This record gives sequence, C-alpha cells and structure tokens, in this order.
Amino acid sequence: MSSSDGHSTNKVSAGALLVTLGIIFGDIGTSPLYVFKSIVGTREITESLVLGGLSCVFWTLTLQTTLKYVLLTLRADNNGEGGIFSLYTLVRAHRPGLTVVAMIGGSMLLADGIITPPITVTSAIEGLDKLRADIPVVPIVILVIIAIFVMQSFGTSMIGKFFGPIMLGWFGMLAAVGIYNLGGSWSIVLEAINPVNAYKLLMEYPAGFGLLGFVFLCTTGAEALYSDLGHCGRKNIQITWFFVKICLLLNYFGQGAWLLNQDNKFLGKANPFFAMMPEGFLVFGIVMATLAAIVASQALISGSYTLVSEAMRLNLWPKVEIVYPTNIRGQIYIPSINWLLLLGCIGVVLYFQKSEHMEAAYGLAITVTMLMTTILLLAYFHAKGWNPFLLTLFGLLFLAIEGCFLVSNLAKFMHGGYVSLVLAGFIWYVMHMWLNVHLLKKELTEMENIERYVPHIERLSDDKAIPKLTENLVYLTSSDSPQMVEMRILESIFDHHPKRADMYWFVHVDTDNQPHTEEYSVHRFPNAKNMIRLTFKLGFRVDMRIDYYMRNIIADLVKTNEIEITPAAQGYEEVVLETRTGDIQFIVMRRSVSHDSLLSGYQDFLLNWFYRVKKLTISEDEWFGIDPNNIKIEDAPLVINPYETRKLVRRDH
Repeated sequence: MSSSDGHSTNKVSAGALLVTLGIIFGDIGTSPLYVFKSIVGTREITESLVLGGLSCVFWTLTLQTTLKYVLLTLRADNNGEGGIFSLYTLVRAHRPGLTVVAMIGGSMLLADGIITPPITVTSAIEGLDKLRADIPVVPIVILVIIAIFVMQSFGTSMIGKFFGPIMLGWFGMLAAVGIYNLGGSWSIVLEAINPVNAYKLLMEYPAGFGLLGFVFLCTTGAEALYSDLGHCGRKNIQITWFFVKICLLLNYFGQGAWLLNQDNKFLGKANPFFAMMPEGFLVFGIVMATLAAIVASQALISGSYTLVSEAMRLNLWPKVEIVYPTNIRGQIYIPSINWLLLLGCIGVVLYFQKSEHMEAAYGLAITVTMLMTTILLLAYFHAKGWNPFLLTLFGLLFLAIEGCFLVSNLAKFMHGGYVSLVLAGFIWYVMHMWLNVHLLKKELTEMENIERYVPHIERLSDDKAIPKLTENLVYLTSSDSPQMVEMRILESIFDHHPKRADMYWFVHVDTDNQPHTEEYSVHRFPNAKNMIRLTFKLGFRVDMRIDYYMRNIIADLVKTNEIEITPAAQGYEEVVLETRTGDIQFIVMRRSVSHDSLLSGYQDFLLNWFYRVKKLTISEDEWFGIDPNNIKIEDAPLVINPYETRKLVRRDH
C-alpha cells in the first residue's frame, strides 16, 4: 500500500476551467434569479434604490467574494481540500476551543444545503408565470427536486460532463441579456461602481440598512466555492471567477437599466430577470435557468456529502454508510444524508410555496457560516505568522461587513429566518451530542501498558491445555500509542474464558489528512514472537477494508518469514500453503455506559439520544469493512460517577 496525493487538480487548462465552471459556480451563478427581485420587492422603483442596490452588489462581490474568498480563503487549503471543517483541522492544534465555531458553521452550511435547491429551482420555475399565470409551480418544483436527489445514487459522472457546457451557456446568456438591456445606458455601470450610491442607500433610503439582507444573496455561493476547492484547485477557481464575475455584473447592470426604463413605479409580481428578456427568448431563458438551478443544487448536495464525511472523521457525526458511485476524485454518495436532504427540501417548498418567502431563511444560514469561517481564518493566518496590522485589518473589515449582513438578516427572523436556525440547531445538536459522548468515552477508557503483559500472552498462546480460539486474534484499539491498549482488551484476553491464538494483533486505524493515503506500519513488541501492533494510515477519501488489508499483510509477513502460521488441525503441520493466512477473528470493544453510573439529568438525556441515533448508524463490520462472520462485538461498560458503595445489613430471622 502506498500514498498518493493526486493533487493534479491545480493544473490550468481549457478543460479544467470548463469543469470548474460547471462544478464550482452553480450556486453563486444563479443568484441573479432572485437578488434584484428581493431588493426591489414591493418598494417604489427609484434611481437611488436601483443605483444603490447595484453599488451594494458590486462591492459585495468585490470585497466578500473576490477579496475574502477567491484571493485569501482559497489559500487556506488542507492538502488541496477546502471547506470549514478542513479549515478547522488546520487550526485545532493551536486553537482547540474553536470546535464550537466549526460546528456552528458546519451546521449552518448543511442547513443551507436544504434551502438552496428549493430557492434556486423555485426561482427558475416561477419564470413560467410570465407564460401562463395558472401553471402549478409547486408540484413542478417538487418533481424536479425529487429527480435531482434520485439521480445521486447513480453518480454524476455522465451528467457532470455536461455541467461545464451548461454553465458556460448560462453565464454567456447572463452577459448577453445584460448587454442587450444596457443598450445606450452604459453610464449606469460607472454610476453603480461609485460607493457613494451604496452609502446613500444604506444611510438615507428608508429602511436602507434592512436591504443588506437581500444584497447578501448575491454572494451566498462563496462558501460553497471554498468547500469545492479540492475538486478543481485554487488556480482554476481564481481564473474562472473573473469571467463569472463579469457575466454576473453585466446581468445585474442590465436588470438595473431595465428597472430605470420602466414607466411603472412598482415591480409587482414581475421578476426583472425574466421580465427584461425579449419575448421570443423567454422559453429558452426558463429552460437555461432550470438547468442552472439543477447544477447549483447538485453542487450543494455534493458539498453536503463531503461536509458530513469530514464531520465523521472529526467524531462530529454518527458513522453512516458512504458509497463511491464513480471513480471521480472526491465524488461520494451518502444515502442517509441524501434522503434527509430530500425530505428537508420538500418540506421547505411546501412550507414557503414561493421563492420570495425563502430568502430570509437562505440569507441567515450562510451569513452565520461566513462569520464562523472568518473567525477560523483569523486563527489560521495568525498561526501562519501574518503581520498583526494586516491581521487586525482583515478581522475588522470582514467581521464588520458580515456583522452588518447578520443584523440585517436577523431583522427578517420572523419572516422565515427562524427556519434556518431550527434546521441548523437540530444539526448542531447531533454534532454536539456525538462529540461529547465520544470525549466522555475517551476520558473514561482505562489504558494499560501492554508490554507488561507480553510474557503472559506468550504463555497463553503456547498453553495447549486451552482450546485454540483462532489462529489470528485481532483487536481493534483506539490507542494512538503502540505500547498502550484498553484495559478491557486485556480483560477480554484473560478473563473468564482465556482466548488462545497463534498470533495476537492490535490494530489501530488512523485517518490521514492526505486524501488518498494507503499505508501501514508494523510494531514488534520486545521479546514477543506472537504479538504485533499494526497501524493503518488511510486517507480521508479511502474506503476502509480492514479485513482485506489484514489478509494481505499476514500473507506478506508469512512469505518473508516474519511470522509463522500453523494449521489449526493437529497432524497437518506439513501442509502449509504459500499464501496461507490462517483463520482471523476480529474483536471490537463496544464502549457503553454502565447501569452502575450516576448520571446528571443532562448526561442521561444526552446518552439516551446518543443510543437512539446509534441504532440508525451502520454496524462496526460495515464501517471497518470486515466480514460479519469474522467479527465479534464485546461490550466494555464505562462507569460515570459510580454510586457510593453501601454495605447491606444482614438480618437473620
């Protein structure tokens, strides 16, 4: 087994740029569907509103998306991977207290994954209203969303090849329609760039500050852009972004010009994105918007899978089944998350009905995620030795910007923002529960130096008076140290019915920060011929197949005469196959809380929910890739705050 990083995604080519366009920019690329419709809403269309809105959009895309994410945040990569949990792993050694920050950001990002497909697909399908007002939008949206999620189980390798061309056509259409509506009004571009218009809107326009929550929707895809870093690489994202930004701005400017040219002072039910299209172009525009919405939804769904898989490695999420539907790097499928997201998306569509009602929930979720990313970035740049002045400037600038966006979005809390907090709150509690129970079990697990027991294990292995259980007895241990194992493992070997074997293996699985590492190391204990410690180092993209790996390693060690496997049946010692590995019995110690524990009310509540959720997770043999016929689960009770020992009083009558 060898290590390979596979970081070829950073090579710049026309093909790589096209793939980047299809994978990375779906979310932020569909923002013109609803941003200006939200800014104008039921307000009177005035020059100050339009120019101020355009100015806010321009500077938000420039400062928040371009400066913070494209130029700075993408540099914080973890072996080529991005996202809030990858960023957290870079700083947790220096700032372990930031776990809560990462959990809040991760839960909000997953909540965003539930809200993004409904708002993008609904915004696209609502374009049909301009053709026929009686078209039932909600059933069509639900059918499209169901199709998107059903498609996940088959992988997206074939469909993914079309994502790039679809998004290239989409961004080309955005630019073309924008230019068409600008006509002779190109001076609007220069006026909109002037930040004075943004200042006037926020400070002088009635409820201007409250409009920031709608302006923020133009940059919501920036966090997803960082999460998908590992798929395409920093250089490809940075180069492609400048093309994307130009196309987005041209469309926004075109919407602004169209609004200023309207005789009506109120927008009504019209969406400027569709309303500014030439009449004969509308059907094509709706089709392209729907395809772009599907691509955007796909990106958020895939990002949710990646986020959950990273959370599992950090002990922040229950261990659930992960499927690799294709050989494409980074593409995974998590069935349980897929169907939970589908149910959540359908619930959001049925609850809100219209895209304009989803905007508050959408903006609030991603604003909190961006704030958490900024806090983690400050810790990362500090650890990298940034100049204190630049670090302070970075912190003040983006904490102020995102703080303003947060306050503005909180003002819409009762108009739908509470939905994202409820969704994120549930996700956060699952993370909190899983991490705290994991830490509690780790704290209560008693470790022992196994080297003290080498003579006893060797004597047990040679004691023919005890029936042999198996030729290879494998214990999976959580101990990072080769010399230490759980006391419960030693009790399992010696207590009640001693377990005799030819070889005793103590196996530890370590997850590497590199995505595709496949390595192992062999540790021999002093004066022990029948005991070996194996440490697997597997990349976080590598599927665990411990049973398969063990058989290959044992066969290799037999060939090199490092170990000797004898037949289990007496009298057949001379019949030894060249690739013989012998029988293998895996023992997994399942740590559970003892009934002798004295629990607080909260601990009791936490553990009750933990064990309820655990029933929904995959079994140990599935997680470690072990034949269920070769694995035995042994309970290892853990006592929390044991009851005070009391002596019973004997009364004989």
